[in-house]
Amino acid sequence: MPGAKVSHIIALTTLLLSSLLLKTTAQQDTCSIASLPNPIAQQYADTPTGTLNATLAIVPISLATARDIIPSRFAILENAYRALLPEFPADMYPVLMQAGLDHDIQLAAYNISVPDFQRFGWSFPFIDLLGDGFSSFTWAPAQMISADNQMAINGSRDYGTTVYATEFQPGCNSYEQLQGSSTYFRGQATDNSGIYAKLEFSPLSLGTSNPFPVDFYQNVTNQPIFGDGTRCDRQIRLFNSTLNQGEYAPVPVKGTISSNLEPLGGEGLGDVFGLLIDTPFIEYNGLDCASLKGYQGTGSGD
Repeated sequence: MPGAKVSHIIALTTLLLSSLLLKTTAQQDTCSIASLPNPIAQQYADTPTGTLNATLAIVPISLATARDIIPSRFAILENAYRALLPEFPADMYPVLMQAGLDHDIQLAAYNISVPDFQRFGWSFPFIDLLGDGFSSFTWAPAQMISADNQMAINGSRDYGTTVYATEFQPGCNSYEQLQGSSTYFRGQATDNSGIYAKLEFSPLSLGTSNPFPVDFYQNVTNQPIFGDGTRCDRQIRLFNSTLNQGEYAPVPVKGTISSNLEPLGGEGLGDVFGLLIDTPFIEYNGLDCASLKGYQGTGSGD
């Protein structure tokens, strides 16, 4: 993303020039990574690709709070998300939380790979960045990224996103199993900011419905991303992949998020609905935001 989406990965120029691309971290040498390999690296060999194995969750906040948080120069396209979620409560806004592992990132045509990294952040979708009353963008103002991947940190900062270098638990996966089928994911910033994130989610019990269908997550994770609005990141997340079908199908979950990462603060962090899902992605970095005019957030991501 600049929030992510890789959101933040790394400008193509940086990918080609940095010697860091040819390294793997010591942590990855000693850690057992559960995520599956990147299945599209050769198919899109001239473009950065990878996988994002993540917990996604929707955190409803009041529209008034959203309006206070989101820069006043940007309108919120309320009609766009209500068309997708007609039962969503009135006067509320859906914040997206993403936490997980960016894995097996490659620029295959050049035999280049990027070390895995973890991240946590809030994303604010359905933003009218271009002022056309139509095109949906996602604002990613701040996130936490693995402290040992300076490249990913710098890539996110290039979009104007505030980034906190972070130590995560578990060390090299998208989440860890607790007793039973619950999962957890935690992060603590390595500076003196005190920024932290803690997640714990469990699969929905039989008969409990998820108010946010997979199509909605597909929509919001495929919106172009910006930080300060000078450049945009387009990350195409594939929801029709072998990584998220059959035995690897998305798992609807419900749980709690505790974090003081700005700008959300502590509102709306109680029980929230989410999804465990692994998606391949194709990344287009450093784009002119105006070139993405017309996006409604309805793309398939395929």
